[in-house]
Amino acid sequence: MTTTDTIIPKVHFTDLGLIDYQQAWDYQEELFKFNVDAKIENRKAEQTVTETTNHLLFCEHPHVYTLGKSGDETHLLLSEALLKQKGATYYKINRGGDITYHGPGQIVGYPILDLDYFFTDIHKYLRYLEEIIILTLADYGIKAGRYEGYTGVWLDADDPLKARKICAMGVRCSRWVTMHGFAFNINPDLEYFNNIVPCGISDKQVTSLEKELNRKVDVEEVKEKLKKHFTQLFEVDLVLSK
Repeated sequence: MTTTDTIIPKVHFTDLGLIDYQQAWDYQEELFKFNVDAKIENRKAEQTVTETTNHLLFCEHPHVYTLGKSGDETHLLLSEALLKQKGATYYKINRGGDITYHGPGQIVGYPILDLDYFFTDIHKYLRYLEEIIILTLADYGIKAGRYEGYTGVWLDADDPLKARKICAMGVRCSRWVTMHGFAFNINPDLEYFNNIVPCGISDKQVTSLEKELNRKVDVEEVKEKLKKHFTQLFEVDLVLSK
């Protein structure tokens, strides 16, 4: 290999479809643990014994609320009985951030990446995830951006009275291995956000691509755009997992 050759990281892509939250979380943990354990083993051996692997998972979840490790439980506005009535579940999880909702019509993305392949900067990583969503929204003629002091992707972020969130984010990172990720509202039932204080922010609205365009959007089409922007921004070879 010459000095001008560049190794392009490989990222394995899997679309899990509609999947129970706990099942997807367990799978993430399995991939995450493999990478963390490999890095510990490699460090002890002072050489690469086991190669880490990079993954991008897409899925949708049945109605579920998840609370990050720094979140406030009072931001869930439903009792256990009302949760059951709404057909929703609730989990306290190990990502950053507060409470959010996942449900059908929302694309949830879980990158399990070894950032040593890319850059060891978690803030830059979050900005990259946001940029993927911003570029995808631009494909639909929607100008999106960041709201100062908060993660995620917003519309009319420069106007506090109009600012509304279209994509929430929360990640976990250990030994520069990531898990969890983003939740991008395409065609979800936005009424479910009324049962929480989304991301702990009480004075801002949540929106969706459907609401902004005033039409249903092809979720598979959006996934393709997300994959394209992910591949270009992270400069990776995205391969379909079997």
